[in-house]
Amino acid sequence: MLGHLIPHTSYLNSERMNRNLLIIFTRNPELGKVKTRLAKDVGDENALTIYNILLRHTKKITENVNAVKQVWYSENIKETDLWSTGNYQKHLQLGNDLGARMQLAFQKGFQSGYQNIIVIGSDLYDIQTKDINEAFDALEKHGNVIGPAEDGGYYLLGLTEMIPELFENKPWGTDEVLQKTLQDLSSNNYELLEEKNDVDYWSDIEDIPIFQEVLKQHNNL
Repeated sequence: MLGHLIPHTSYLNSERMNRNLLIIFTRNPELGKVKTRLAKDVGDENALTIYNILLRHTKKITENVNAVKQVWYSENIKETDLWSTGNYQKHLQLGNDLGARMQLAFQKGFQSGYQNIIVIGSDLYDIQTKDINEAFDALEKHGNVIGPAEDGGYYLLGLTEMIPELFENKPWGTDEVLQKTLQDLSSNNYELLEEKNDVDYWSDIEDIPIFQEVLKQHNNL
């Protein structure tokens, strides 16, 4: 009898997927247009190679997350790329700044009926699948979740309802973003995740073998 009373695991996973949405913000990988601060250290070609490694890492750690997944492109939607349409929905970012673009993505997600929505970028080598799963678990308990970055920004934001002020009047790309975002969250329940380091400069990744190999191969050409 108990077997008829306890929901099957696959059913529970399906129910969770139907209410969870993972938004991945990416830049189209074009020479001279990605990781521009990193490019000042290693050159445009190496910066593009490194960004493509970061994209592949982001795909690897998100493809098995139990959520509907959307990739939001910065310039134009690529129908045939590493983000397979069978596993990732594709959208185009719109808005005058990062805040407006994220706000639009969250609004569309909530309007589509998702209850737990998380946005991440595609330039973090430290993040793993378990970090995203734990963030969705935190949303169930706390309603909001944020992953602080070492540079004063954040690498992950999760909401269960729209909070428009989180996306407004922020000095995007500066070390004040996290502080001002937490001020806007101060009257809400939220969980702060482990601090991680996103990739902006060579010093952020110079000790990681896969990136050392990029420069080694380039210097041997």
